[in-house]
This record gives sequence, structure tokens and C-alpha cells, in this order.
Amino acid sequence: MKIFKKKNPKQLTDSLEKTRSSFFGQLGDLFRNTELDDDFWEDLEDTLISADTGIAVAENVVSNLKEIVRTKKISSSQQCLKELREELLKILKLNKLNLDEEIEKPAVFVMVGVNGVGKTTSIAKLARLLLDMELTVILGAADTFRAAAIDQIQIWGQKLGINVIAQAPGSDPGAVAFDTIGAAKSRDIDVAIIDTAGRLQGKSNLMEELKKISKIAKRESVESSVKIILTIDGTTGQNGLLQAAEFTKFVEPDGIFLSKLDGTSKGGIAVAIADQLKIPIWFIGTGEQLDDIAVFDPELFISGIID
Repeated sequence: MKIFKKKNPKQLTDSLEKTRSSFFGQLGDLFRNTELDDDFWEDLEDTLISADTGIAVAENVVSNLKEIVRTKKISSSQQCLKELREELLKILKLNKLNLDEEIEKPAVFVMVGVNGVGKTTSIAKLARLLLDMELTVILGAADTFRAAAIDQIQIWGQKLGINVIAQAPGSDPGAVAFDTIGAAKSRDIDVAIIDTAGRLQGKSNLMEELKKISKIAKRESVESSVKIILTIDGTTGQNGLLQAAEFTKFVEPDGIFLSKLDGTSKGGIAVAIADQLKIPIWFIGTGEQLDDIAVFDPELFISGIID
């Protein structure tokens, strides 16, 4: 069973409109300067930082680019722009999703992330994407700490016409995960998507629950079919990156769902994620509608911001 076979190239590139008009607009002005002098390099670093790539990434990219320009004896700003594109692409390609990966069913997606990042909506979008691939899906409401979270995912389940496994608020989240995977097996479901709690990431007891859910999922399903997906809000920039880093202390995410990318002019956060977290970006939230989701593609992403 191939889960990641569908791409939405137009949705991905369209979602980068704000980043393209802001980031590339600045780059266009900068690279019209024919002198690759000290001012140019300083301005380039500032532009990358302003696009939310982070200071470390900006410094490394500029340092590498300087060395390439020196080694290849590049004097053209346009050629330098092409090299910049390749440097950014190199960072994103380190963690490229294998679109041909075969996954034994039921695949189990455990969705983690801080409350407010759009996790539940991202679950609904992912479910819709899978349904469009003619795969069967079941949802598990394992964020039992909030009654509203259970209600929300049940509403999405009704809209999508798929079953939701839920228990009363305050129930054991691990039990919900266990029941969801059990239901997926008995009903011959292709994919089980499990929601989890996402209150303050510093709450160690909550993080222990995530570890527990992850262990249960790997015990009850084929381990290679269990994917931990970390949701990050693309509009929160470096703050979102810090939150994500906290999650990696307790669970090992396999991939990232970068939500609300269409709502930010700082798409450079994708580069920062790939560079600092070393976790591949798998999906992008490209708008407010259920079908506003795209499988992340590094080439398309870079082409979307640097044409």
C-alpha cells in the first residue's frame, strides 16, 4: 500500500504566494546588484533571516555560497542566485519523503503537536487526502484531556463519513489508541489516524502519555507502519521550531505536517525545520478548505519561492 502517492503541485506553489511576493521580491532587488561585495552578502543574510530560515541557517548558507562563488569564480549575480537555489534545495533534500514507500496496513499515523497549531484540522485534511486516494480511514480521539477536542474530531468524522473511536473525557489515551488500531484491524481499514493531546509541551506527564501511545501503536501494528507526525504552525516561525524541539525529546517524529503555510510570508521556516530538526516535511496545509493539503516536494517548494 502506497500512502504518499498523490501530489498537489498547484496547491503547493499557490500556497507560497505570500512568501514569493515578499521573499523573492527582496531577492530580486538584491540580485540586481552586480557587485558581490560585503554589502551584498550582509543583505542576503538579512533577507534569509527575515524569511524565517533562522540565524544559523542563514549564516551557513551565506558562508557556503561565498565559498562556491570563490571556487567557481562566479561574478554574475544571476549565477549566484542559481547557486543559492541549489544550497536551499540541498538542505530540504536531506530528508525527502520516499513517495514509493510500501506500508503494510493498517498504517497508523499518530498526530502530535501543541494545541493551536491546527492539528485536528490537519488530521481532517490528511483523512480527506487518503479518502481521495480511495483508501479507508478511521480516526481515534486520544486527546481525552479536552472534551472539546473529542467533539471536534467527531464532527470532522461526521463530515468525512468515517468512524471515530472515542471514550469519555478523562479516559486513558492509550486505551483509545489501542481500540482504534484494533478497530482498524478488525474492519480491514487502511489507515488509522490518532489525535493526541497537545497542551504545554513542558508538561512531562503529557509527554509520557505520548510515549505510551507511540509504544502501544508500535506494539499493536507493524512497527514500520507506525508514523509519528508532528504538526507545526507555519505562521509561528522560530517559536514553533522551539516547541517542536521539545516534542523530539519524548517522541521521535517520522515526518512533519506544516500547517497554515498559506498564511505566512516567511516560508523559510521549512528550511529551518529541515536543517535544525532533521525531520522531513511530509505535508503542507495550503488553505482553509478540507482539500487544501499537498504532499511536500522540495523541488516544487524552492521553485515556488525562487523561480
